Amino acid sequence: MRRVFLSILIVIFSTGCLPVCSAQSLRGDANTKDRLVEVIETSSLNREVTDFLDKEVLAHLDEIKSYNPPPNKIFNAGTTGEYTWGNFMYALGAYAHLTEKQTVGGHDLAREVGEIGLLEYRLKGTRFSQLYGVLALQFFGRDLKSNPVWQTLNAEEQEQWRKFLDVSAFYDPKTQQVINLPENYLGVAARIASISYQLGLLKDRALVDGVITRAARPFSSGGIYSDDSPPTGRFDRYSNEYARFVWEAAKAADRKDILDAVRPSLKQQIKLWWDLVQADGYGYAWGRSVGLISYADTLEIVGFLAVHPEFRPAPLEQLASAYYQAWRWLRHDYNDKTHGFSMFAFGRGNYSYITREREWQQTISICGKISLAQQRFKEGLDREKISSFSSDIARPDLARFEFFRRGSRPAGVWLVRQGSIYFTLPIVAGTKPGVADYLAAPHGLPGFANPVEQVYPSLVPFLELADGRVLVAGDGADEIEPGADGRSVRALWKRWIVVGSKAGELVDPHISAEVTWHLDGRTLVRDETLKTTEAVTVKRWWMAVPGTAPTDQVEFKGGQRWDRMKSGDATLAVAANADWPLMISLTATGDGPLGRGARGPIPLHVIYESHNLQLEPGKPVHWRLILSEE
Repeated sequence: MRRVFLSILIVIFSTGCLPVCSAQSLRGDANTKDRLVEVIETSSLNREVTDFLDKEVLAHLDEIKSYNPPPNKIFNAGTTGEYTWGNFMYALGAYAHLTEKQTVGGHDLAREVGEIGLLEYRLKGTRFSQLYGVLALQFFGRDLKSNPVWQTLNAEEQEQWRKFLDVSAFYDPKTQQVINLPENYLGVAARIASISYQLGLLKDRALVDGVITRAARPFSSGGIYSDDSPPTGRFDRYSNEYARFVWEAAKAADRKDILDAVRPSLKQQIKLWWDLVQADGYGYAWGRSVGLISYADTLEIVGFLAVHPEFRPAPLEQLASAYYQAWRWLRHDYNDKTHGFSMFAFGRGNYSYITREREWQQTISICGKISLAQQRFKEGLDREKISSFSSDIARPDLARFEFFRRGSRPAGVWLVRQGSIYFTLPIVAGTKPGVADYLAAPHGLPGFANPVEQVYPSLVPFLELADGRVLVAGDGADEIEPGADGRSVRALWKRWIVVGSKAGELVDPHISAEVTWHLDGRTLVRDETLKTTEAVTVKRWWMAVPGTAPTDQVEFKGGQRWDRMKSGDATLAVAANADWPLMISLTATGDGPLGRGARGPIPLHVIYESHNLQLEPGKPVHWRLILSEE
């Protein structure tokens, strides 16, 4: 990796052997002017990734002395959680596919995969364990007569593998539904069935066609985004992954009709992802995403695009920059001493399914994703003779709203990138009412972060009524009206959700909230007007601004209180005013649930609160929140 200095012109230093780079290809963000930008050599990056995998795959293999029984911990990380061994099987298969190695430090990779499949059979592993198992098997060859994994197994063991990979464990062919699971698992079932058919493990072509056709239903009638929990409107990273899964399954089964149906979705969803990508390679900033997952998504998506150029939203050289940034974050997060990622470090939050029992699984899962992504990425770069690229992602300014669905309960996301201010504001349903990860807040805004999987009023007020119900403006909206210039969004809530109820269950409390977000330079303003058709007492109204800064500086200017939270090079200035008195306080979170963000601590929260707010018909009340980047 060599460096060039970017100013008005790009000056290449006297080595004379650097490839010529245009100003456009090295520009990156608008605020990267006059600073050093790396030129990344693809061969160096490939060596760095494979050297890391060589070392870590061997280290983890050396810790395993038996698969019957398997160890409960590896490098002090739990291994007893769901999908654990399927993920390790996948990591070994993808690594063997990338490196073309059969053995590592005396470990026969094919034999290891075979043993792990038998372990998953004994554990009755399903879903992602099955997907990763069939993928691992395929990595060693589609012809089972010469597949070294299959050939290490005797007849009884081969039958156990067949039973392990039976998709009917969680998919009912008669009802064409996954059993008590979110819709995204249809994509998992489709991939398992299609690959099993390719390998000759599954003979029932009707089952294969049935599950693929069912999985493609969100796109068959022209739909673009898939609701992971219909009809609630849960749209997040899984919609993108789901479309890719259906595409891969249809391609494996040679279903050209399904490919044609999914193609428009993939083109638009990949464009959305590209508009979401932050400077460090982070993708979807809202929803069920820990930091690791969103960075690994970027690697996987760029790998997918390296071999599927028709879906690229930008040239591969620019996509490579996102790949590099995501890799750099993951590599920095990896602890070489403990041989694992830092998902349980101080201030790091995880969704509840990321348990201590699944800690090792998360590490080796990411290693598997890196291996396959790198194999595809390298293939694309080699084919197109791309020997180097910029480290900085070309991220031009944008401001637009993307609808996920329209109708009586529309949903979508507001995308903003204007110089140094950027965020994504989703108006969608969450996993449960009021969960901060899905609220209509500017996720990704520098200085602001949400506590992971906490029911909490992050930039969206909670209203407690006299009867004890707590209302939240969420799960889509009754109306969404984007500004013509993309720099504002108006949303209206007449039907609210109630904390403690089920996602998608709406109530009419005779209160409406009209909210307008608008961008003015580097200042984001949220205006909200509350109206009621009958007298209502709001026992408690409260809203929080969780910040990544360790300190808060308070200043009063013109009678207005400003809280300035400095985090690194960014300072987020926050102010609020209302037609009613506001109590303002600070909360220090420590390593409690409210202090854990997807990528790091959220040490201080500014809290705005009021009690016994009286709402009367014909007398609307208004409040305003100002977020300014300084």
